[in-house]
Amino acid sequence: MKFVDIKNDIAFRKIFGNENKKEILISLLNAVLELPKGKKIKKIEIKDPFQLPEIKHLKSSILDVRVTDERDISYIVEMQVEELDGFDKRVQYYTAKQYSAQIEKGEDYPKLNQVIFIGILDFTFFDDDTEYITRHRTVNVRTQKSKLNGMEYNFVELPKFTKELNSCKSLVDKWIYFIKNAPNLEVIPADVKDEGLKHAYEDAYRHNWSKKELEAYHYAEMRKQDERGKTELAVRRATEQAKNQGKIEGKIEGKIEMAQEMINDNESIDKIIKYTKLSKEIIEKLIIELKKGN
Repeated sequence: MKFVDIKNDIAFRKIFGNENKKEILISLLNAVLELPKGKKIKKIEIKDPFQLPEIKHLKSSILDVRVTDERDISYIVEMQVEELDGFDKRVQYYTAKQYSAQIEKGEDYPKLNQVIFIGILDFTFFDDDTEYITRHRTVNVRTQKSKLNGMEYNFVELPKFTKELNSCKSLVDKWIYFIKNAPNLEVIPADVKDEGLKHAYEDAYRHNWSKKELEAYHYAEMRKQDERGKTELAVRRATEQAKNQGKIEGKIEGKIEMAQEMINDNESIDKIIKYTKLSKEIIEKLIIELKKGN
């Protein structure tokens, strides 16, 4: 048995955007948000259900599943593989936009319901926190109480999750283990009892995918590698450019030092130009600066 990589664009949307198996996403939400009994999500409406895209139109690198529960609370569930510049601001803007879009101009503000963002990140974002799940709300700094609770942000940082399978006791641990390690597994773990998680494993089994779905999946993997290659190439070029710039600057500094020594030895400007290859204008400026210093 071989499972797909849940972090893949197509896999993430197919598994968590499945209208026919909403229990998968409900289970994940209840686990990550650690909702207590009585407040657990029972029903959801998936706003953007999974549809197999045409490969040529497969361009999204940011995945999200938008959901509303029976209390009209909105959830944005997003899988982010690479950290982008301004990621924190984009998350806040995106969540605020979802919040404000609930009402039209002139409608009453009380109609606004809470929007909860859940970001599953395949990179470390909060260097000052070792926990793999963090929650962020607007609170009174002194009392730590929250009155402005229209928006909430939850982040799951996969690199910080280091538990082995036999150490995963809670449902949330089992979910995050699945998301991080699915392509390395060969069977569904024996202790998976939750129906939502069990269905997620079944849907992640490659044998249950159609030929078109697998083509789109592999194309998404290839595109991800291409994007990573572009980033690595850009970094390498920038590093080489910086090194070359440093060499050039070092050569110029050496020529200026030589010119300064020749000026102090009262050598002629023509001779200084001949040996340093510096322009007459630069040498004349050096002469003025040295006279000021003396």
